[in-house]
Amino acid sequence: MTQVTYTLVEHDGGWAYKVGETFSETFPTHDAALAAAKRAAGEQTLPGEDVGITYEDKNAVWRQELSDGDDRPTTRVEDAQ
Repeated sequence: MTQVTYTLVEHDGGWAYKVGETFSETFPTHDAALAAAKRAAGEQTLPGEDVGITYEDKNAVWRQELSDGDDRPTTRVEDAQ
């Protein structure tokens, strides 16, 4: 199973969380960013409907797949503070 880690970081004069190299919006306080990361991490584990997805892979090739709504990752929030 895939694990997704939300990491809190200082960003753009405030706080944000990162997943991989992608930043969330900037929040004015650490506590606001932490609450948003926990909410996002929790939502990502919820099952949904099976849906078709289209995405571009790292080799710039477009792919189409069926995403199983029950195939959800485990998540965690890392906070260095």
